Amino acid sequence: MSDWIDTTPWMPRVHTRTEEQGFARMLVDKGWATVVRRAGVPVGFLARDRGEIHALYAAPQGQGVGKALLDHAKTHAPHLSMFAFQANVAAQRFYLREGFVETGRSDGMGNDENLPDIRYEWSAS
Repeated sequence: MSDWIDTTPWMPRVHTRTEEQGFARMLVDKGWATVVRRAGVPVGFLARDRGEIHALYAAPQGQGVGKALLDHAKTHAPHLSMFAFQANVAAQRFYLREGFVETGRSDGMGNDENLPDIRYEWSAS
């Protein structure tokens, strides 16, 4: 994820790599993280506390990793919600394609990056 931050022009770096690693460890320690590995190498993860998705990352994109992680989360929670940055147009398209609906927008004052975001929700049929 850290490389994605470094290569995404609109994404500010607000945490050091060490802080990011500590945050990732906390997600794993709490039992919130689901990780996808290929040939033993992590290629994606989803961190979820009950119905709230706190983080979703898949690399490379377009190979079904993000969809697989969301599908797995959908089997464990009847309702899911998350935020995506308004600047992340690819994520917006992905979440809408996966059945999420926009339920609100903010100016970003509630997130570490201070970037405007969108709240998405999904419910089982």
